[in-house]
Amino acid sequence: MDIILKYFPHLTEKQKEQFALLETLYKEWNEKINVISRKDIDALYEKHILHSLGIAKVITFKSGTDILDVGTGGGFPGIPLAILFPECNFHLVDSIGKKIKVVQEVAIGVGLTNVKADQARAEQLPLTYDFVVSRAVTQMKEFYGWVKHKINKQYQHDLRNGILYLKGGDLTEELDAARVKYKLYPLTEYFEEEFFETKYVVYIPVDKK
Repeated sequence: MDIILKYFPHLTEKQKEQFALLETLYKEWNEKINVISRKDIDALYEKHILHSLGIAKVITFKSGTDILDVGTGGGFPGIPLAILFPECNFHLVDSIGKKIKVVQEVAIGVGLTNVKADQARAEQLPLTYDFVVSRAVTQMKEFYGWVKHKINKQYQHDLRNGILYLKGGDLTEELDAARVKYKLYPLTEYFEEEFFETKYVVYIPVDKK
């Protein structure tokens, strides 16, 4: 928990309580439904929660923003972002029902009222959103195809509406293959831990056609 306060020192008391609850909830649910690898559960705050919050170093979502988290798994990056931005609306989806069960229970456990979680595929959703967030679900070319029509044209942030994607490694070939405009935000600019040395937020602006 200290690592979250290190980089986000201005949390409200309620947010501090919610972030603190995540460890107990995820450890309990991970025993029943494995959504986080055994070796990573002890590094939950660094490798999952803080990593998710890397998106918040790139953009501060305005009140009322609608955000879709595709392939959320156990709720990353959606759950940590929903705690940080309580005035925004988060829709977390995954094709695997048992993972969504964990997301729903964790959201209830920390008292999140701005999170909706569904077993669904992004391309089947009827709604559109301001931003799509995700964490290394698949190759960008495929991911872009899933979500490019799910993003609103009207935008209210300095960053145009689009994709904010957490991924690591050498991304040049993958992003060039997707044939999209993009900008890379190295997480080393925001976090000093070794884990973040090859991690990025990939931003892709998308206009709904």
